[in-house]
Amino acid sequence: MRPLEAISFQEHGNVATITLNRPAHGNRINIRMIQELAAVCDHLEDRSKAKVVVFRGSGGIFSQGVDFGEFQPHQPIDIHGFNKWEKIAVRLERLPKVTVALIDGAATGGGFHLMLVADQRIATSRSFFQLPEVHMGFLPGMATFRLAKYVGLGTAKRLMLCNTRLSAPQALGLGLLDMVSDDLDAALQSTIESFGPIHTTAVQLCRRLLNESFAIEFEEAIGNFLAAQHRAVNKSAFLDTLARQHEK
Repeated sequence: MRPLEAISFQEHGNVATITLNRPAHGNRINIRMIQELAAVCDHLEDRSKAKVVVFRGSGGIFSQGVDFGEFQPHQPIDIHGFNKWEKIAVRLERLPKVTVALIDGAATGGGFHLMLVADQRIATSRSFFQLPEVHMGFLPGMATFRLAKYVGLGTAKRLMLCNTRLSAPQALGLGLLDMVSDDLDAALQSTIESFGPIHTTAVQLCRRLLNESFAIEFEEAIGNFLAAQHRAVNKSAFLDTLARQHEK
């Protein structure tokens, strides 16, 4: 990978950490950040031995969303940058790893959206969450697709159309967070332990089936399940489990 500027990346044992590293700019998402996230995804998909990927912010901010400095109001505005961001969000969501968002401070706009693609979300008590895009005249990305799956259609409408600001306890109550803790590192360790041995193929397939469950009929879902199950049970993780069961 080329030198990183908008993010930093560390890998220690089974845990890889992506840190948004533009605190002076609210860790806002720009094209450089998207390009660097793409390079990190290449590494995580093709070479990394990590089983857990952590997303976190810096400077007491998770992310305040889109960097408007890259838009020029007197020039035609296209959706190229938005398209690039949505593609990266999908790649992060589908990584063959367990993903955890550690949130401290603001998670607004695209930052809110980024946390939605993670498998688990942990926030400090001072964190807050908001989707201001509609009040600013544009749309909150594919959070329009993901958010209602967590909170229901009515609540998703209220959060987006009314620009509602949620505290960490409120977000926990809605199911947007899995834990609130002011010791993020300890909470992360506890969360990693709860995942158990982390068989990445089973994780990836289970996540995909869960996401599909909101969009397809049962008859199609069971076909997808059986194909996925066939793939899973022929991997070493299940075969090792089977061998241990026969040893008892």
